[in-house]
Amino acid sequence: MRLQFVLSEIGIGLRRNLAMTISVVLVTFVSLTFVGAGALMQQQVSTMKGDWYDRVQVAIFLCTQDSLSASCSGAATDADKAAIEQALASPPLSQYVSEVEFEASDEAYAQFQQQDAELSASVTPDQLPESFRVGLEDPERFGVISESFQGSPGVEQVVDQREVLEPFFAVLNAATAGSLALAGVMLVAAVLLIGTTIRLAAFNRRRETGIMRLVGASSTFLQLPFLLEGVIAVCLGAGMAGAVLLLAVDRGVSGWLAEQVPAFDYISTTDVWATIPWLFVGGIVLASVASLVSLSRYLKV
Repeated sequence: MRLQFVLSEIGIGLRRNLAMTISVVLVTFVSLTFVGAGALMQQQVSTMKGDWYDRVQVAIFLCTQDSLSASCSGAATDADKAAIEQALASPPLSQYVSEVEFEASDEAYAQFQQQDAELSASVTPDQLPESFRVGLEDPERFGVISESFQGSPGVEQVVDQREVLEPFFAVLNAATAGSLALAGVMLVAAVLLIGTTIRLAAFNRRRETGIMRLVGASSTFLQLPFLLEGVIAVCLGAGMAGAVLLLAVDRGVSGWLAEQVPAFDYISTTDVWATIPWLFVGGIVLASVASLVSLSRYLKV
């Protein structure tokens, strides 16, 4: 009987405040969509970082005849190359090195031709520096290699490929932060709207709750219908947000983006399914807190 009464009260409350309930659903939907998008975007950034940082190499460019670096007095000699190879294989550095590849000028020129055939026509192979491509066990330890060879005889420059990737990841991190900031604003709006809706519902039914209080109804029993109204509205919004995120990742990321830019590993709908429960949990907690705070003005807690 009590359950039937609570359900009937919920139905009455949702019908009486239909416009406000729809507003709560929509605001919750938008805010949780941004929250989920921000979380998934940060997961995507972490995935891309892990994948690409594992491929990062440190390039030790050797001096050419035309090098202007202070450490260069002409093209790197065979002795300079041997000294670099020996240093990379020595115990102090070998623990940080996973692999070493030597790229001759002809190989560098062939790659340059593939990247820019028009510009490569004005360059000769001997103008491109030879280099050692050093793979790292831990890409974060680039400084060890850089400090060991920067300014060494025959070395013109030491370049970490992460320097090229960092600006790209910085943009993605900024987009994630912006998405989460906007989600925070929308969540505040959702909490205020939920509170307003619950207060309006409690005010409209103040006579019924007053009678119920007089006949001995507990505070929990009085609050439960109003609390569940907010929870239901938030769950509807969370469900809509989850559906939109699933569609966006399935069609936009795993589908279109993966085909257009196949060089990266991307998140999948599995990651979205793992995120959706947290949207429901977060939404329910916010709805519960907002509802209880609002009800304390009209009902004895």
